[in-house]
Amino acid sequence: MPFERYPGRTDLRIAVGIATTGRRRILHSVVPHLLDQSRLADCIVICAADRDDVDADALGALLDRTRIVFAERGLCRQRNRILQDMEDVDILLFLDDDFLIAPNYLEETVRIFRSYPDVVMSTGTVDADGILGPGIPLEDGLRIIRSHSKTTPTGREKQVYSGYGCNMAVRLSTVRGYGLRFDENLPLYGWLEDVDFSRQLARHGRIVSSERLHGVHLGTKSGRTSGLRLGYSQIANPVYLMSKKTMSPRHAAPQIMRNLVANAVKFIRPEPWVDRRGRLLGNMRAVGDLVRGRLSPRNVTVLE
Repeated sequence: MPFERYPGRTDLRIAVGIATTGRRRILHSVVPHLLDQSRLADCIVICAADRDDVDADALGALLDRTRIVFAERGLCRQRNRILQDMEDVDILLFLDDDFLIAPNYLEETVRIFRSYPDVVMSTGTVDADGILGPGIPLEDGLRIIRSHSKTTPTGREKQVYSGYGCNMAVRLSTVRGYGLRFDENLPLYGWLEDVDFSRQLARHGRIVSSERLHGVHLGTKSGRTSGLRLGYSQIANPVYLMSKKTMSPRHAAPQIMRNLVANAVKFIRPEPWVDRRGRLLGNMRAVGDLVRGRLSPRNVTVLE
């Protein structure tokens, strides 16, 4: 059943889609802040892997515009399930469950897609990214976000190779028209699923990063894939994407080398929040499978 439009609205309709797994606490802390937007979402779809991942009653005032759906665990599977519920929407903004957006984010996203008909994906400027460190407390993230509510949006859009999966909006007429989907051969965390989907869309229009869209990625560590599995994906997934031509060797090879070097160099004195031993072991398992001709992204599902 399509979502009901706002009465009298003729502008582009925008939805927010959030896939979540095992992160109930951060989901319920972050999602209510979508009510702070200067232009509210026409609908919100949360796709969980388990009924314990989300509590409808905790959504409060958001409940009347929110749909909760379920899919088997896996970022690509869950995002594809969200796409199924977008019958009456023009723009879909995919957000991680630990990503905070500035109060004008949705309004500015609509402006970009309305102003540039050739834009098929937009992604924002991440003012702080907890993935690169131990994570950012919610209150610190909100403090950064609130600073943008006091300023006039400035900046421009520039063409980029891919969106950043924690905050990327897509033009659904293009997604529907070409039958595009996230590749479910990238299981679980779906490492580089954003690059793969971006490059599918890039065949049909421009991907832009905007300095007018701001957000904070809290980088919450709970519920993420193991170091061993991530390390395997760091090799297997870019090799797979090169084979299907959604990632060029020029982009894939440096990324593979960066991860290999980082895991090897930091193995002796790892960061407390990173399982460098597991990642390096996963890298080595993947290299071994590559040599033996057995490399596949799906192998992570049987790693222990």
